[in-house]
Amino acid sequence: MSGARPLDGPAFSRGATPVMTRGPQTIFLGLFAFVAFLGAAFAADDLFRQHMWVLFFVLASSTIVMLRRTSFVIPQPSATSVYMDDVVRYGSIATMFWGVIGLLVGVVVALQLAYPDLNIEPWFSFGRMRPLHTSAVVFAFGGNALIATSFYVVQRTSRARLWGGDLAWFVFWGYQLFIVMAATGYLLGITQSREYAEPEWYVDLWLTIVWVAYLAVFLGTILNRKEPHIYVANWFYLSFIVTIAMLHVVNNLAIPVSLVGTKSYSAFAGVQDALTQWWYGHNAVGFFLTAGFLGMMYYFVPKQADRPIYSYRLSIIHFWALIFLYIWAGPHHLHYTALPDWAQTLGMVFSVMLWMPSWGGMINGLMTLSGAWDKIRTDPIIRMMVAAIAFYGMSTFEGPVMSIKAVNSLSHYTDWTIGHVHSGALGWVGLISFAAVYHMVPKLWGRERLYSVRMVTWHFWLAMLGIVVYAAVMWVSGIMQGLMWREYDEQGFLVYSFAETVQAMYPYYVMRAFGGALYLAGALIMAFNIWMTIAGRQREEAPIGAAAPVRATLQPAE
Repeated sequence: MSGARPLDGPAFSRGATPVMTRGPQTIFLGLFAFVAFLGAAFAADDLFRQHMWVLFFVLASSTIVMLRRTSFVIPQPSATSVYMDDVVRYGSIATMFWGVIGLLVGVVVALQLAYPDLNIEPWFSFGRMRPLHTSAVVFAFGGNALIATSFYVVQRTSRARLWGGDLAWFVFWGYQLFIVMAATGYLLGITQSREYAEPEWYVDLWLTIVWVAYLAVFLGTILNRKEPHIYVANWFYLSFIVTIAMLHVVNNLAIPVSLVGTKSYSAFAGVQDALTQWWYGHNAVGFFLTAGFLGMMYYFVPKQADRPIYSYRLSIIHFWALIFLYIWAGPHHLHYTALPDWAQTLGMVFSVMLWMPSWGGMINGLMTLSGAWDKIRTDPIIRMMVAAIAFYGMSTFEGPVMSIKAVNSLSHYTDWTIGHVHSGALGWVGLISFAAVYHMVPKLWGRERLYSVRMVTWHFWLAMLGIVVYAAVMWVSGIMQGLMWREYDEQGFLVYSFAETVQAMYPYYVMRAFGGALYLAGALIMAFNIWMTIAGRQREEAPIGAAAPVRATLQPAE
């Protein structure tokens, strides 16, 4: 309990009443563990029983940890004048932990495509590992980065402590539980088979509760702000939280077969189900992987560069144009399907229009360095931020191009799409998240600087090389794949069988795994750097870009 004083004799003599720390939380965990135990006992199917046992052991272990950390203290007034940064510290560590895990699983999945013998049935097959990878990097790594940075930013731009007391801790630990339940569910084979929305109904319900609490904490902090203006980064964060809540609830509307079973049936069917899914799927990219991280950009780039936003007015235009256009772009995932042609065209048109606000934001981010471009040479964190914004610009140009029907007829279902997604995910989301963590950690732990600034340079170049190798080979293999699929001979028969196109992908899949391994190596260097920074260590090294010492030379006599 923050601000609490240990129990002592004089306190008792004054008639003070001791209070058990973490009492309500421990009771809640114990009851929740008991509910999971009942779920395992009365499960309607084996998968639900196994999943409930996982939940029970996680919650029971957490209850034991809480009991061991319980003490009796004299309650003291809580410090409302200081920022609630403990939850941000935990979020920063969780971001790095899940980032390394997600990237490691990604490398394994890439190797499974190149070497099918690495598929270990049933739990570690590609079909179960692939959603584990996507959810780990998007929701575990990206989600923790967004929660941690949003809590960090909203307090400082509002000059107010996080609203709701321990509700922020519920958001953090509740989100970690969602990640564990989703990940173990994938390996067990529990899935809705919906892209980026694979968890079944009971895990979705838990995430809804956590997300509403997240909205309450963030919005409550803004409403309690001491700063009259709501800074634009908070607009982006808030739009991401609200829109993801709407998308998650609508797309996951389902009727469970049993309240103690895994299986559920979607409220939608056929082409309506497909449209609902890709309305969700594309806007998960638009608001989770774009709007939220733009909030990160609009706070951390000016802070690291020590320069104001190039154009605050442009940032407001960027915000409103982006959130209005993005929500309509989902149908471009369903070109040449049963979706009505007018809806396909609508998605294509709005996707092309998205190019303008996206590049407006990119220009605003890059031009923020006006008068401070020399910092790219001396500050590797700024270098990482600039590279992230550049990848944001490239991805938001490539995306609209790929949404055009003529281009999409070649690119869709091929590795070109994989290259596009990873240039944005590794280049934009990954690099801006890494840079934000690098910026926050020394300040959160009161350190003068990172353990090693030069290690950030190593991380940057390993990540850049990994992205270039990954994206480039996927672009080449994807275009080749699409051309092989549509190649006809003079009699109108397909020239290549599907197996031949897969065989042709082999060298590119090996190179893709190599590129992913380089990116993972950079993340491991970062994890070590962050760990040593938290431990209070500093590596002895010369400043980057420092002028070489001038040698004394003899001067001619006068």
